[in-house]
Amino acid sequence: MTPNAPSTFNNMLLIAGFECRKFLFNLRGIIALIAFALVWGILLLYPIQGASTLLMQPNVKDLIDGLLGSQALNVLFDWPVAEMAIFWCFALYLFPMFSILIAADQFSSDKTRGTLRFYTLRTSKDSLLFGRFLGQILIQGLLILLTILATIALALTRDIGLLLPALTSGALVGVNLVIVILPFTAVMTLLSLYANTARQAMVLATILWTVVSIALLILGNQSSLFEGLQWILPGAQLSNMVNTNGLNSFAYAPIPLLQTAFALFLGRVYIQRSQL
Repeated sequence: MTPNAPSTFNNMLLIAGFECRKFLFNLRGIIALIAFALVWGILLLYPIQGASTLLMQPNVKDLIDGLLGSQALNVLFDWPVAEMAIFWCFALYLFPMFSILIAADQFSSDKTRGTLRFYTLRTSKDSLLFGRFLGQILIQGLLILLTILATIALALTRDIGLLLPALTSGALVGVNLVIVILPFTAVMTLLSLYANTARQAMVLATILWTVVSIALLILGNQSSLFEGLQWILPGAQLSNMVNTNGLNSFAYAPIPLLQTAFALFLGRVYIQRSQL
């Protein structure tokens, strides 16, 4: 390597930037953005706006407490901005699914075409792996930011005085959602290295989540020692995060961070040992 050759870290940033440009200025990426905007536009204008109006009704809390128990969703009523509380419930489950969909083709198409080998002639496998993973996180982070800005705008149409609490809640929600999608993207990084197409990677992801969920459910019923194994599956903490808000939501952050580190470790081992 010459003294002026780009480092692994610089190559990683270049690859991440290229992934973002490829998504934003490619026809398929633009179509995906339009579809994403339409889906979230409908969600914001109907379910989220309607549910946030209900959330502000005084008798709704008693109704939910009666149906689900007093501790099931009580924290939702403590959010300073009702629209952001409902957005939080939707986003916690929808963005992981978007993550599986968007990140399914990180490597599979290039591997089938043989272009991955061409890339590795000009950069290291580590730069390629972590650069593409970072690029996917930046793309999804942009989508999360756009939906949060739209939710803030929705709240301000109801009450302009909600600007500061909406910005504060939006920032905390945004950081939390990025942490939530990390392990889903990392697992798709690993699966797309193994799969030959994006569709195959998504099928493998479906099988993985289904089989592991059933296995953990059976093992958890057999012995309390296996209850802790539920945390190995990305998204296991989501049901607990619904009834949180603000800084309290970060109590679950170590789980997805550890899952991400483990999935990326497996991905690195795989790409280093494969011939591509």
